Amino acid sequence: QVQLVESGGGLVQPGGSLRLSCAASGSIHSINVMGWYRQAPGKQRDLVAVMTRTGSTNYADSVKGRFTVTRDNAKNTVYLQMNSLKPEDTAVYSCNVVGITYYSEPNYFDPAAHWGQGTQVTVSS
Repeated sequence: QVQLVESGGGLVQPGGSLRLSCAASGSIHSINVMGWYRQAPGKQRDLVAVMTRTGSTNYADSVKGRFTVTRDNAKNTVYLQMNSLKPEDTAVYSCNVVGITYYSEPNYFDPAAHWGQGTQVTVSS
């Protein structure tokens, strides 16, 4: 069973920075895609940034140039560095991982998307 533990959310002033972390555990051998989504009140959940195991990235247009997604494959951990934060970045940020192989089942590829519990990011003066 995959567990995702997120950390790093909080309250920050406009123009400030935050770094989110998400560690995946559960006898995981590898993860294909790791990344972040966000959901603001009254809105749908949208992609923020994702990264493949080989380093390819995809960002929402609204965060390009301000946010950076990175990952540590050895630690099964994904990070989101958020700079120049704006009030419109306020949302619950959720970690997402897709495409897992497990040490305990080497011939099985888990295609399901797994989600973290979410962490609140509030940008306000």
